[in-house]
Formats: sequence, structure tokens, C-alpha cells
Amino acid sequence: MNRPDFDPRPLVLAGRHVRLEPMTTAHAEDLFAVGADPDLWHWFPYRPCESLEGARAACAEVEAEAAAGLSVPFAVIEVASDRAVGSTRFFDIRREHRSFEIGHTWYGKASQGTVVNTEAKLLLLTCAFDRWGAIRVQFKTDARNQRSRSALERFGARYEGALRNHLIMPDGHFRTSVFYSVTEDEWPTVKDRLRRLLAEREARSGS
Repeated sequence: MNRPDFDPRPLVLAGRHVRLEPMTTAHAEDLFAVGADPDLWHWFPYRPCESLEGARAACAEVEAEAAAGLSVPFAVIEVASDRAVGSTRFFDIRREHRSFEIGHTWYGKASQGTVVNTEAKLLLLTCAFDRWGAIRVQFKTDARNQRSRSALERFGARYEGALRNHLIMPDGHFRTSVFYSVTEDEWPTVKDRLRRLLAEREARSGS
């Protein structure tokens, strides 16, 4: 099979409802505003930024990782408002094995349960498989995070297993991380399912 070069780099992914663009310090103000609720970070192994200056520093750190080729971070922009409503990224990039993880994904509460995450996942996975020729995309989450697990299973990501006591959470809990993936042979079915889910969410929201 003649595959494209697998060398993930920053780029813009545009959909009808969201636009994923390389995260920079210019997004810090929006991200800090929608990410101020501490409940958003309950399942993450790090704490939220406590100030706008901290958010700018975090964005600068992520920019540096992208410049070094270690990750491809995105600010998720809601097209209607042209404001960042969350973020996500490609990371753990293994170029020799044509795979990476999608994660560090979060959205402000107003965007949860809307078209935002569904279209963002469709854009990310389409880029991974159709543009770059990935053979595997991985996801992981806290085993206790049923909302995240259900969302992954809904579009067809397959459960692979768990790493017990994988991470120490800010509250001292020893987190078990559960792993999911989509492989290139599963991608056509997953793509169709994501398109159907997006159409259903659009119909419910009248968009």
C-alpha cells in the first residue's frame, strides 16, 4: 500500500461547527475563561490554571512541545462565536509505528453534550487516517470516568485493557487508566458512526 508520510505537524482542521487550530498563547484568555470551573478537571492528573498568567504559561509550554515535534495541540474554536471553548491534541507520537494518542481533551460546560466533541473527533480521526495514513489511534481515560468511556464506545473505539495504579492524581488517588483504540481497518465503520452521531446532534440542536 502506498501510504502518505506520517509526520504529524500543526495544521488547521475546519468543520461546520468547530475549527481546530494550533494552540498558542493567543488562546489563553478564552481557555482560562471556559476552564475556570474546577469540576472540569476532576478526572485529569493535573490541576487547572489558577490565573490568566498561568494559562498563558501553559499555552506557551504546549507551543514549545509542538515546535519540538512532540505533540500537535489544538484550541477548539466554536465557529458561531469564534472563541476557544476547549482543547485537544495528538501526542505520544510514534512516527515509526504510524500511531499516536488523542487526548488532553476538555471543553467548557456549555459545550459538553453538543456537536463540539463529536465534530472535533471526526476532524481529528479523518486527519489521522485519511491525511496521514495512521494505522492506530489510541485514547485513555480514568477508569471511573464513565462519561468519557461511554463517549468513546459510542463512536466505536474498542476497549483494550487497563493499567492499574497508572497515575497519582492531585488528590492522592492511584488512578487506573483504561485504554481504547481505533485501527485503520475499523476506521471506515467509525467514520460512518461519527457522521451519524453528528447528524443526530445537529438535528436535536436545530443546527
